[in-house]
Amino acid sequence: MLKKSLKQRQNDLSSSKYQLDFLDGGNFKNGELTTFESMLKRSNQFPLKPSKLEILQINMGYMCNQVCAHCHVDAGPDRKEIMTKETLELCLDVIDNSGVHTVDLTGGAPEMNPNFRWFVEKASKLGVSDFIVRSNLTIVLANKKFHDLPVFFKKHNIHVVSSMPHWTKGKTDKQRGEGVFNSSIETLKKLNKIGYGIPNSKLKLDLVYNPSGAFLPANQKQLEKSFKKALFNDFGIQFNALFTITNLPISRFLEYLIASENYDEYMYTLVEAYNPNAVSRVMCKNTLSVGWDGQLYDCDFNQMLGLKLNKSIGHIKKFNEKKLAERTIQISQHCYGCTAGAGSSCQGAIA
Repeated sequence: MLKKSLKQRQNDLSSSKYQLDFLDGGNFKNGELTTFESMLKRSNQFPLKPSKLEILQINMGYMCNQVCAHCHVDAGPDRKEIMTKETLELCLDVIDNSGVHTVDLTGGAPEMNPNFRWFVEKASKLGVSDFIVRSNLTIVLANKKFHDLPVFFKKHNIHVVSSMPHWTKGKTDKQRGEGVFNSSIETLKKLNKIGYGIPNSKLKLDLVYNPSGAFLPANQKQLEKSFKKALFNDFGIQFNALFTITNLPISRFLEYLIASENYDEYMYTLVEAYNPNAVSRVMCKNTLSVGWDGQLYDCDFNQMLGLKLNKSIGHIKKFNEKKLAERTIQISQHCYGCTAGAGSSCQGAIA
């Protein structure tokens, strides 16, 4: 198989033209090509259609104080894409006038958007049942203006979800950068101190595990037990749940796969691990992703590949819940990542 460049691989995924030979028991099936679409057809689940819209996931910008090795957003301190206040106001209108019950703020580091606190204060008054902020933890210590974030989160009953690759310093810093582990531990202690993650507290603190290499996550429940035991024994830290998320072959993780010559093997792993039982619960069915510029996508991963919705409903200013419910979800080869093994979503394993 000829080697391809990062740009070619990215184009393969976003154009839906790339097809993998189906690997069955170590042997190729002659003449059979396996696209994600063909796999859905085999399990009578094509086309993929949305269910009731429940979650609005808002990417507040690609700026971040970290440069994580697995980041599919390619976020970092040098990124200038930031959601404007005008677009955030449109998001508030959607939250207030739709069936959305969960707001999920992501980035980059969403807290670095200059209108972050204003938006949280406004949105928290609209009666959503779950208000999530995906915080990288280290942002709390990055600058004095972020030091009071734990108290701010508590005030508005924010559900904090944070990446934590491992309970050891070496593995965490390898994926997320030097010093990240120690900063994360310090912030977790601050969150625990004010009630986050403590039994019988209403303040929810969940952690997210992404594999550090070209392999699928281990069993979510077993990993959660290991994380809880290690973090409590070593640091006295408590949290509510652990979410395992499969790394998708996009951006920096795609670069890693190509550089380590693991791309084809990883894609075969995803194809072979396809689980039809995960399809009905993939996040694109009940979630709508809003890009930093207001463009709408079926999911955050489609956003990074530029797989936009139809122009008639493709921007937050054109939001139409009825029309969105009638759309067909756009799919490509990266979708195998959400349906492999126990399945994967922003809320963790799904099958």
